[in-house]
Amino acid sequence: MDLRIFTEPQQGASYEDLRRVAVAAEQTGFSAFFRSDHYLTMGGSGLPGPTDAWTTLAALARDTTSIRLGTLVSSATFRHPGVLGIQVAQVDEMSGGRVELGLGTGWYEEEHTAYGIPFPSLKERFDRFAEQLALITGSWATPVGETFDFAGEHYRLTGSPALPKPVQSPPPIIVGGAGKKRGAALAAQYAAEFNSGFSSPADTAAAFGRVREACSLVGRDPASLAYSSALVVCCGRDEEEVARRARRIGSEGRDPDELRQNGLAGTPAEVVDAIGRYAEAGVERIYLQIWDLDDLDHLELIAAEVAPQL
Repeated sequence: MDLRIFTEPQQGASYEDLRRVAVAAEQTGFSAFFRSDHYLTMGGSGLPGPTDAWTTLAALARDTTSIRLGTLVSSATFRHPGVLGIQVAQVDEMSGGRVELGLGTGWYEEEHTAYGIPFPSLKERFDRFAEQLALITGSWATPVGETFDFAGEHYRLTGSPALPKPVQSPPPIIVGGAGKKRGAALAAQYAAEFNSGFSSPADTAAAFGRVREACSLVGRDPASLAYSSALVVCCGRDEEEVARRARRIGSEGRDPDELRQNGLAGTPAEVVDAIGRYAEAGVERIYLQIWDLDDLDHLELIAAEVAPQL
């Protein structure tokens, strides 16, 4: 099982907070450091304020050496795809080929309102998302010296040099969600990885099944995708430590028993068992959502007592 660290900096984190966690994740052996791409807190003050995902990853590309870096996920409403393709390619070069692009439709209307970002209907967001996937992958695939044209309903490129090229050919693209008809089809067409976030093992397995079916419909080997899940983690050496960490999750804290039902919580042995249930559902990679960015002992505990048992 591939274990990755996933943070939610819109809840309150400076760049230095994120750098410290990313470096600790690298030093303790996690394979990747990912962050959300949001501009507004979902409870609490959010101080010192939001950080931009791709600005953060550019800096982390230079402040780390081996850990993979990415978004889970960037919103298609935030950036023009021509610009996003340049950003991702540049960060990939800065990192020596360690970047992954998680991309989605966007869903949090309040952050769009707060920062003046248009928030169209779900249908239009899906339409834009599909065009962005086609435009970015098409641009990266265009040979050097040739130009790239794209004529969509929402985006048009004429005579683009399709530069710069990323180091990876191409950087992996992650598509997530419930894997319903349209999302599953886009994952089958464009994604290197499909992510089912914060779902039960049964719902996760069902979403994976729909993506596998979509792959078969377009003649793609379903095994050519990686299948992942994102889950909150709350691990402690004893019940007191579990409860202490649970109190630091979100703006109001979480109940340890509720976390055991809906996440990865408890002692290391309990967390290993919970991960095993997701492995049986087909999960190959887990993004461990951590909340207290000052609690680096949490990462060290998981690396020392959970990861070796998987």
